[in-house]
Amino acid sequence: MKRFLALSRSTHGILDIAMPGFVALLWLGGFPPWPVLLLCLLTAVAGYTAIYALNDLVGVKVDQEKFAGQGINRGYSVEASDMRYPLAQNLISMRGGIAWFLFWYGLTLVGAYQLNPAIVIIVIAVAVLEAIYCLLLKVTYWRTLVSGLVKSAGPIAAVYVVAPDPSLPQLLLLLVWLMLWEIGGQNIPADWNDIDEDRRVGAKTIPLVFGPRRAGMVVVVTLTLTVVISAFLPFMSPLPLGWPYLVASITAGFLLLLLPGFRLHRSHGAGQAAALFDRASLYPLAQLVIILVAVVLT
Repeated sequence: MKRFLALSRSTHGILDIAMPGFVALLWLGGFPPWPVLLLCLLTAVAGYTAIYALNDLVGVKVDQEKFAGQGINRGYSVEASDMRYPLAQNLISMRGGIAWFLFWYGLTLVGAYQLNPAIVIIVIAVAVLEAIYCLLLKVTYWRTLVSGLVKSAGPIAAVYVVAPDPSLPQLLLLLVWLMLWEIGGQNIPADWNDIDEDRRVGAKTIPLVFGPRRAGMVVVVTLTLTVVISAFLPFMSPLPLGWPYLVASITAGFLLLLLPGFRLHRSHGAGQAAALFDRASLYPLAQLVIILVAVVLT
């Protein structure tokens, strides 16, 4: 079982689930009925488990190229298992990996339909986008935008659970915020951490194409915009989110995004890239805790 959980990057996936939870509470201003909450949780777990597995299934050949002869790199503390990339390491079979993906993806589709049939479209789209993202590794660094769309799918789906007819401008602002966080705090640092392996296979990533100085600047700009936009998220909520909430949210952005982002920009080191990835992975959890406190105290 550990090998299949490694295929789905379960530790990272659990942290990612906090973001849909935060978004749902923000938009609704409270907890949905317990049956809906439980179904949301099960669907989110299934969805993230399936999509992370799909990443390795589509990219297995490139992963085998990347780590041939050199072994698996250290990764990050949230993804530091020796069983990372189990397909590339032949720890599980392709047939087993496909069966694992189909099981969880099927559960995701069923859960999405029960919550809101419109979410099924998001579930199908995110699988297609994830496959496209993997296939673009050697084609263009613009794949980072696809990564942003993929990571945004869960939180956007959460909106449609609690607000079947959401405000389009607010939804677009949320999408931009999510994409900026993913690009600056997750995608670029992950590519930075894999820069030697990616260079070996001819990958086109922002750190490789633009070099560390420009890539570091992109990280700083995207994360700064993430924190700035987070100040406008309270307008999406029916809750009277005042200064305490705003200060807490911006502080979380400074500590988990901006501070490690500036450190990476200064040092250009892979270790700092991994540190940023780890800190940014905790950002959804921090936002969830902050909104939970606001909901309980309101």
